[in-house]
Amino acid sequence: MPRVKVSLPESFGFAVEIPVRITDLNYGAHLGNDALLSILHEARVQFLASLGTAEFDPASQLGFIMVDVAIEYKAEAFHGDVLHLALAANDPNKYGFDIVYHVKNQAGKEIARAKTGMLCFDYNTRKLRALPPQLAVKIS
Repeated sequence: MPRVKVSLPESFGFAVEIPVRITDLNYGAHLGNDALLSILHEARVQFLASLGTAEFDPASQLGFIMVDVAIEYKAEAFHGDVLHLALAANDPNKYGFDIVYHVKNQAGKEIARAKTGMLCFDYNTRKLRALPPQLAVKIS
């Protein structure tokens, strides 16, 4: 089976720092894959907020669903590391877009690359909805 490869865009429009907590470690004493996915989730919520939207709005029941994820691990991260995550929207389409993540530690060492596919979703009807035009402009 071929290895997952995540292509990075030329530039990133958003960055956030998130520390590795003791509870993020696995039995190998390094950042667990499940914990990295949770860290990506936190970064994504902050990224969407910077775009003036939310992953889920309880009042309207509108939001996004993650339809796929790819993570390419490059190095270990440890308790006490501060992860620097750069995020960019990529490949907008009628119903959503991808978010690409570049994860480095405080020393600039590459830890991981990731991509999540996000689709706009109406939780009232349980159906996809079109990407809002005002968001499409911001991510294009």
